[in-house]
Amino acid sequence: MAETASPTTDGKTHPAVAQVAGGRSPHSEAHARGRQHPQGPPPAPRAQSDFFAEIGADPLRSAFSGRRPVHPFVGLSPVPEDATTEIWRRLSATPRSRPSVAYVHIPFCFNHCQYCGFYQNAWHAEDGPAYVDSLIEQLRRGRDLPMHASGPPIRALYFGGGTPTLLAAADLARLIEAARTHLPLARDCEITVEGRIHGFGADKADAAFGAGANRLSLGVQTFDETVRRRMGRLCSRRELVSTLEQLLHADQGAIIIDLIFGLPGQDAAVWAADLEQAVALGLDGIDLYALKPVPSSPLARAVDNGRLPAPSQASQAEQYRSGSERLHRARWEALSCTHWRRTTRERNLYNLLVKSGADCLAIGAGAGGSMNGADAGFSFRNVAAVDEYRGRVASGAPVVAGLMRQSPHRRLFNRIKGELEQGRLDTAVAAAALRRDAGLDWQALAEPLLAQWQAAGLLTRDGDWAELTLAGRFWQVQLTLNLLEWLNQALMRGGR
Repeated sequence: MAETASPTTDGKTHPAVAQVAGGRSPHSEAHARGRQHPQGPPPAPRAQSDFFAEIGADPLRSAFSGRRPVHPFVGLSPVPEDATTEIWRRLSATPRSRPSVAYVHIPFCFNHCQYCGFYQNAWHAEDGPAYVDSLIEQLRRGRDLPMHASGPPIRALYFGGGTPTLLAAADLARLIEAARTHLPLARDCEITVEGRIHGFGADKADAAFGAGANRLSLGVQTFDETVRRRMGRLCSRRELVSTLEQLLHADQGAIIIDLIFGLPGQDAAVWAADLEQAVALGLDGIDLYALKPVPSSPLARAVDNGRLPAPSQASQAEQYRSGSERLHRARWEALSCTHWRRTTRERNLYNLLVKSGADCLAIGAGAGGSMNGADAGFSFRNVAAVDEYRGRVASGAPVVAGLMRQSPHRRLFNRIKGELEQGRLDTAVAAAALRRDAGLDWQALAEPLLAQWQAAGLLTRDGDWAELTLAGRFWQVQLTLNLLEWLNQALMRGGR
């Protein structure tokens, strides 16, 4: 994972597993969507000043007291269980109308990495073929449903986990081929296989690329062997570098890695060495994620018990600064606040589309997705237990486990999320949408908040555009969540 084969962080997310510490995560988002079920009465209204940043000498270090670990999902409400079946029937019979992606979930891991809070199933090689059979059957049965078959072509297909690269080469190849057969993919569809270096050799890379994948996203997290052992990572630095060099030399598709900053024992020198090694390799793209242990992870328990130090916000801020500056000096292009590319082969489509509210088809146990119809939008999650998932597929029963109704203002919220993910916001477009959809005045409602953030050093203004500074990019998730919560509160109260 997630939020990678690996972890989660306040950076990456796919619809499937939420962010924890620093993983890749397109599948992240979905799990996050599925697990966040608001309960009880709505909270008391908050003053706008509650969403302000601290104004001080260094906004990068001290704009807020703590970072939010999960990408913002504002305005979701659970669908009653007795209504789920009928709503799902209607969704399945409705063509997609939005830019679209698909997510295929492989919920197995060789071991439980210390920072990951979404470990589900231990890997046993004999489980692979049967699980892939079920995935292919779900794909085959879905191909005639309007939800799958009709609407815009699917622009990005993501095989996430868990650890998809654990699958045998033959299983990995036939799964990718089945997805290409049964899903209406765009001709230039980005097809990503996520995983880790351990257990991934040239045979699997050849199988994945030969079957049609054009992008590998690998969770390295750090090259430092001492830190890696502490986090439960298995490959040596030499194995990591050698495998990545072989993949790059083969030149079959984009090669992307994740690095996490803020790991225990990862001081400024270790982080600088990680960055230098990544730049020297000549990768196509890279994610830089801040460690944010989730409560269910072994790392979080170790921090709570005093066996490991808590991540320092100040050191993470400096590591984000040094990472951003090092990639800038190497002339890498920032595609988002956490993702950079060196070559135009890398597009990062899946992550950017998911965070902008794309429709997402969900395949596999525990996978999450979304459908954004004209009158309503829904997020959903498949059953997580592998045996139950396989049983439902075998019987022809729906695999969906639960639905969440999205905000009626989801299009505005998705635009804000998607644009701030890329470090800027077109306030004129947001203002027009807010007036059109709710009759509210952006100038009166949102501009005071943006002005305060500008005074705090988190953004600058260029006409209608609000551009995040380096500090604002570090705090992007917090800023996005604050803006959405403030707008949502006003929308629920009719602007009062």
